[in-house]
Amino acid sequence: MSDYAVLGDLLVIYAVSTAVVFVFHQFRLPSIAGFLVAGALIGPHGLHLIPDVSQVQVLAEIGIVLLLFTIGMEFSSAHFAAARRILMVAAPVQTGGVLVLALLGALAVGLSYQQGIFWGFLLSLSSTAIVLKALSEQGESDSFHGRATVAILIFQDLAVVPMMLVTPILGTPSGSAMGTVLMTLVKAAIVVGLIVAAAWYLVPRLLRHIVRSRSRELFLLSIIVLCLGIAWLTSLGGLSLALGAFIAGLVISESEYSHQALAEVLPFRDSFNSLFFVSIGVLMDIRVVLEHPFIVLGLLLAVIVGKLVTGSGAMVAAGAPPRSSVLVGVALAQVGEFSFILAQQGQDAGLFTGDQYQLFLAVSVLTMVVTPFLMQWSPDLGRRIEAMQRVRGWMPTRTAAHVEQMEGSQIRIKDHVIIVGYGLNGRNLARVLSETEIPHVALDLDGETVRREARHGVPIYYGDGSNANVLRHMKIDDAKVLVVALSDPFTARRTVKVAKGLNSKLHIVVRTRYLRELEELHQLGADDVVPEEFETSIEIFALVLRTYSLPQEFVARKAEQIRREGYALLRRSEMPELAHHLRGGTLTDVEVETCRIDDEAPAVGKSLTELSIRPRTGASVIAWTRSQVTQSNPSETVRLQAGDVVTLLGSRDQIRRAMALLTEPNHGTSHQLK
Repeated sequence: MSDYAVLGDLLVIYAVSTAVVFVFHQFRLPSIAGFLVAGALIGPHGLHLIPDVSQVQVLAEIGIVLLLFTIGMEFSSAHFAAARRILMVAAPVQTGGVLVLALLGALAVGLSYQQGIFWGFLLSLSSTAIVLKALSEQGESDSFHGRATVAILIFQDLAVVPMMLVTPILGTPSGSAMGTVLMTLVKAAIVVGLIVAAAWYLVPRLLRHIVRSRSRELFLLSIIVLCLGIAWLTSLGGLSLALGAFIAGLVISESEYSHQALAEVLPFRDSFNSLFFVSIGVLMDIRVVLEHPFIVLGLLLAVIVGKLVTGSGAMVAAGAPPRSSVLVGVALAQVGEFSFILAQQGQDAGLFTGDQYQLFLAVSVLTMVVTPFLMQWSPDLGRRIEAMQRVRGWMPTRTAAHVEQMEGSQIRIKDHVIIVGYGLNGRNLARVLSETEIPHVALDLDGETVRREARHGVPIYYGDGSNANVLRHMKIDDAKVLVVALSDPFTARRTVKVAKGLNSKLHIVVRTRYLRELEELHQLGADDVVPEEFETSIEIFALVLRTYSLPQEFVARKAEQIRREGYALLRRSEMPELAHHLRGGTLTDVEVETCRIDDEAPAVGKSLTELSIRPRTGASVIAWTRSQVTQSNPSETVRLQAGDVVTLLGSRDQIRRAMALLTEPNHGTSHQLK
């Protein structure tokens, strides 16, 4: 009989997590704190609903693997160049400052220097998952302090690598064993270097062939295989799965397919990350908090204050304004998820004694719980610090705008156009936007098109415009216009709905084939819809008018009139009125008719000046045909002869009066008598 124990554990985890997170959401508490509380409730130290957490920890480690994989994909040379001052000055100062404070504190309470360094490793890392989620919820991901915080988090994520290498050495008692460990690490570095080099060469070529299939399922499976495969290969070299996943993400980050790959992986990452936070809550023993409340509270305050001071001081050292420095310091004032991985490694190496591991878990989880609340209160603290700085004159007054100007080009694009679909319409639009210097980016799922156009300098990326995560990478929050130039009506409708949900102020223009799709697209949030069926009708009547040698200016003016009046009706979704408008409205206001001059017509032998057709009827003679030769805009001195054909332009009544004037003898005589 099959063993469904792990399925039962997952059911308990997700059921309890759903209930707890729902309650937290009602009180506007962070969901991550809900996951931690849910873990504490169902764990062996709580209700004991999950006695064996080993299988859950395996799934949680997959969440960390996917987290580092996505971080690797988001990290690129462009990000490093844009935040080089923060990465080279503020990040090392912040991480090193926490390490030094932790080392001094450990020595003060009687721990060894190896333990002190290890505690410095643990406390110097901050939570990428919690901080990024909080910044996103507050809409500050692209602010100056938001970008600086992300840069420091990236540095910390990179610093995990040497920390993982050094931690076993700290737990090694003898120098000979230390040499053995170092030799193993050198061999591992060589193996990893070979794997990275091979991946850097093979992965782009592999993805290129995968993308040609135009199968989203195959693309997703390939990304997962690359992530887990490279992570597994690096683990064979003696390093962690998480580090291998980061390397895999870094390899993919430089390809044109990184945005779509990230969008496809994010749902899996978020699901497994929830398991990670639950697993951390499972490990926490609430009895330790109850038995040592003052120690836990003291360590909690020490961690928050220490990281706040070091983070703010590091930003000030990098030249940031006081308010932004405080905001960054508060954002980093917690223990990170990778600290738990290091803690387990340190426990295996004997760097924890007594209840230190449980104390670390309790303090770390509490810092994670309070961080979202601290970040909500930090703007007020930042304003107070800035006001005090201005009054006291501690340093020259600086603002985030000054720093951004000094840092050079900004990371984000603003007030731009997002083009979804790079076919003929998208390509023409992009060319016009480039000529008018309007910022824009394009998305397409044709890998060959993306590669070819990117080589020519077109800002185009491989990605699905109906995917919210892809649109976020295209900075849809700051975009001004979204143009959906797709031929797939289902994808177009989904893109409009998703985009409007992400940015309600976004102006959306959609191309569609048929008039019947207009109403639904407008209901989904499209501001302007361009139906090919309607545009085709305009082009057809324009071609017909040109066949009759009508003036080009007149044809263009009428086309614009039909388009303007027609789209006004379309925007009001008045489809029946539009159909009537096209059949009997605008096109009947101005008509083109021909009139043959026979032998008995009163117009025979008279010039156009003598006939005075326009003053007397309102119609205009726009063409004149004699002996199968047509002349447009005939001279007023032309005398009509029998057999001539006159082309008239005007309303139906005007043309009727003009034809009577030309062909009915009594009409012409009576009019002359008058």
